[in-house]
Amino acid sequence: MTDSYEFQHVEGGVPIKMWTKGVPVDEGARDQLSRAAQMPFVFKHVAAMPDVHVGIGATVGSVIPTKGAVIPAAVGVDIGCGMMAARTSLLASDLPDNLEAVRHAIEAAVPHGRSVGRGRRDHGSWGEPPAEVIEAWRAVSTRFDRICEKYPRFKNTNNIVHLGTLGTGNHFIELCLDTESRVWVMLHSGSRGVGNRIGSSFIELAREDMRNWFINLPDKDLAYFAEGTDHFDDYVEAVEWAQDFAALNRRVMMANVIRALRTQITKPFDADVEAVNCHHNYVTRENHFGENILVTRKGAVRAAEGSMGIIPGSMGAKSFIVRGLGNAESFHSCSHGAGRVMSRTQAKKEVTIEEHRADTAGVECRKDAGVIDETPKAYKPIDKVMAAQADLVEIVHTLKQVVCVKG
Repeated sequence: MTDSYEFQHVEGGVPIKMWTKGVPVDEGARDQLSRAAQMPFVFKHVAAMPDVHVGIGATVGSVIPTKGAVIPAAVGVDIGCGMMAARTSLLASDLPDNLEAVRHAIEAAVPHGRSVGRGRRDHGSWGEPPAEVIEAWRAVSTRFDRICEKYPRFKNTNNIVHLGTLGTGNHFIELCLDTESRVWVMLHSGSRGVGNRIGSSFIELAREDMRNWFINLPDKDLAYFAEGTDHFDDYVEAVEWAQDFAALNRRVMMANVIRALRTQITKPFDADVEAVNCHHNYVTRENHFGENILVTRKGAVRAAEGSMGIIPGSMGAKSFIVRGLGNAESFHSCSHGAGRVMSRTQAKKEVTIEEHRADTAGVECRKDAGVIDETPKAYKPIDKVMAAQADLVEIVHTLKQVVCVKG
């Protein structure tokens, strides 16, 4: 369907195919995409999703297919960041009229946010990880130890103490209702402190390699590892571990949120009626157009035919459980959310607390200045984003949050 995307020619590079009809795209994002498209190992074309906007390292909402090389900064430092959603057997009528206690119970069950200070524990981490976190860590600890043998700097990170924790920024936990008034739990987080250290370390290693090999790049964030080199193999091993840690982090969080809900809702309920757990910041090996390649999705979700994904809106908008349509031109991808139209700094300057409160009416969430950078006005309209990618996914469930916990 050549009329479903916009085509952008790139001088000296592969083209960009953009599923952005009806949604704003800033020139900075177009420039950033063009620089990536000029790399000689990019395969076929770069795909841009409707939530596309300028990012650190690479454009958020981009799909960069490569042969024979990987760009660590394109994956970024929030390796394996993604979403998890689980439908419960509860209905809206089973929830208490006032949801404030539910929000506080979730906040107490899951470390969130971040505090810094000499000699003080970050309140966004576990002081002493509980038994279930220690048990979950065993599933990934052996591989982690093997990686640390080569890279000892990863050992002294927030690893087990961040397993089952939310973080800051656009990470969240929500209680949502679908159109049939069924209750869902949805959350968004990644590989936390240990993933950040892995990502930032390998980004710097790639830059060092470029300097050592006298390779000039259109952008230092496009520093890469060539397949067959030690750093390439080490990075792939470490990034795959961080992606597995991120998925595990979401599962541990989900279990703790459900446990917290059971303290507030006396009616027995099931919490695994339907579940989705998907990355949207990651690199993986896939086959496209008959060739085996690496696909880096930076703020994009895999949307192969029949595969399930999650596309959240802002903290005052709808979210969607979707099924992929397997569009080959997008490298089987879709957007990971609404996408920002304001930077965090701009949102804090331009959006008032009164506007934020109005835009989050009906949602039990923070209404203070500390979350203005995540206010709904900072994001693109999710309905337009979904319309722009109608040939990438079909909507299975439409969700509306009633509780939102931010870091």
